Amino acid sequence: MSHERAPYYAELADGPDHGEAYWLTASDGVRIRVGLWPHEGAKGTVFILPGRTECVEKYGRGAADFAARGFASLAIDWRGQGLADRLLKDRRIGHVEDFRDYQKDLDAVIALVENLAEEKAMPKPWFLIGHSMGGAIGVRALIEGRPFKAAGFSAPMWGIGLSPIQKLLVRFVSPVFHALGLQNLRAPGTKPESYMVWHGFKDNLLTSDRDMFDYMTRQVVEKPDLSLGGPSSHWVTEAIAENDWAFDHQMPDVPVLCFLGLDEKIVNTQAVRDFAARWHSCELIEVAGGRHEIPMENPTIRKHFYDHLAALFSEQCA
Repeated sequence: MSHERAPYYAELADGPDHGEAYWLTASDGVRIRVGLWPHEGAKGTVFILPGRTECVEKYGRGAADFAARGFASLAIDWRGQGLADRLLKDRRIGHVEDFRDYQKDLDAVIALVENLAEEKAMPKPWFLIGHSMGGAIGVRALIEGRPFKAAGFSAPMWGIGLSPIQKLLVRFVSPVFHALGLQNLRAPGTKPESYMVWHGFKDNLLTSDRDMFDYMTRQVVEKPDLSLGGPSSHWVTEAIAENDWAFDHQMPDVPVLCFLGLDEKIVNTQAVRDFAARWHSCELIEVAGGRHEIPMENPTIRKHFYDHLAALFSEQCA
């Protein structure tokens, strides 16, 4: 399998030394980017599945947290975001044709790491962390049997933050939008700019920690190609369908920790609780003071998050 080096903004990632990135081509020809943080003598490798709008560099500090606990890690620029191929003429709109396409991106990364595992000190066992949208992608990956020994989820998108009435409206409006050719326009009520840029720190829904908010903001300000605005209407329809699909399936017997901030206001918190309750091997950890970005929260919450995950993953390495 061919792979070539891709840009990696080490000064913005603030991750472990020797971080690097590669271009990969998914099975349908879409180019994505993966960032690798090898770790000599690693116990295992953590696959970080980012949320919508996010990029490899956002998880540099998280990779350092995992390295300090003995794990190699990687993060993915999904199709339609980061430096991966954008799928619409207006690159500021987050979009996917079919939510299952994200599995093609993950499969390309799995193939790369299989190929590079020894050379890059990224050994098995493999573990998965899914944040927000990455939580929906990660659930399908586990249901379909991809080779992860345990998983962690942070504010997983197991239900998008719409009321039942809004969801009904989306289902009703979606066919109309498709008939009119409007499905690829930005979803009503969303903005073209990155959330951090247009909103600012005060009263933001992401993190209570100013330093981490500035860290995320700096990445998209200094490298605008990393930024992303609101999703397309089609993306919203696909996300709802993906959640419905997962809820109709039996959950795999894989050890799972799911973290949900008590100040969460982006994903559907009741859907997360319901999903965790029916997943017998999933432990739900509700985090006082946590907003949407548990991995980007204050130092106390972040330590709680990474310590618990490292303990779970270490149990699977014995």
